[in-house]
Amino acid sequence: MLSRAPMSPLFRPLLSLAVAAFAAPVAAAAPAADAEGGIYAELAALEARVAAIGFRLTTANVGWCPVRQAQFGWIWGDPRLYDGKHRGAALAAYGAGTSDLPFLAAVAPESPAGRAGLHVGDAIAAVGGAGAVAPEGDDPFARIAAFETAAAALPAAAPATLARGGGHRVAIMPVAGCVSDFRVEARDRASGAADGRLVLISAGLARFAADGDELAAAVAHELAHNILRHRERLDAADVDRGLFKDFGRSARLFRQTEVEADRLSVWLMRGAGYDPQAAVRFWRRFGTRGGPVLIQPGTHPRWRDRVRSIEEEIAAIRAADAAGRPLDPPLIAAPPPLE
Repeated sequence: MLSRAPMSPLFRPLLSLAVAAFAAPVAAAAPAADAEGGIYAELAALEARVAAIGFRLTTANVGWCPVRQAQFGWIWGDPRLYDGKHRGAALAAYGAGTSDLPFLAAVAPESPAGRAGLHVGDAIAAVGGAGAVAPEGDDPFARIAAFETAAAALPAAAPATLARGGGHRVAIMPVAGCVSDFRVEARDRASGAADGRLVLISAGLARFAADGDELAAAVAHELAHNILRHRERLDAADVDRGLFKDFGRSARLFRQTEVEADRLSVWLMRGAGYDPQAAVRFWRRFGTRGGPVLIQPGTHPRWRDRVRSIEEEIAAIRAADAAGRPLDPPLIAAPPPLE
């Protein structure tokens, strides 16, 4: 219905909230013309929420992040994400024109993109002055990734230039943030993923979150995977990502990364001014949303266990606050080995 392309295979190794990899898009009847605009407008609103949360989490916690990148406070879109039948309604929801160029699908408030006068729907022809130009070809995710990668590689706190469609150039001053870009996948299933560079949140997950703090809990969990280099560390540990990932050593190591992401996520929330207790509410609701779980995947802890570990970290945060000590999140300086 939303005509988005399937998720990149890069995400499949780290499915933090899902039991298995995302499936291909589910076929659905096309929305009626009067409802279609509302569907895309909702997706744009969800992207705006994730962009604001992602920008806040990455920039407020930059002092804790060993790997950093330039942050601009945006999420990218591309007309080719939508088939021809629905493209007009989708672009209208973003206020985008008829250009075939990638465009800004979300701009976080008070972000470098917003302060530079950029708006949702702006078509972008190039990032970094004479740098990355929208590549040719039909793969919209390749075009978006080219811009994300080029922007992330720009020096933080150094002037950069974007070329809008039509040739107008815009000066923009990024800020330093933790490594990660953000996207929202137009899927109803509540799922999230991280691949070391990108955090992906499904529309179903963004809808499931009861408020901004709960959505920040989900985004912070995925961001924690990237900060802790879980993709790289799992690769180095030579885990099985195939049919046997739910068993034995591979399952145990995947589960370890989930626990680590849970533990760090509440520190990231606290560092960005979100209520860490929202993570307890989120995971309790998420864990019980479908009734009792008959078969627990070996790659993920049971919801009661993850709530317990989160509550232990919240207690540590409160103890540091009460004693007037600076916050010192665990795991970042010396994460335990995956072996």
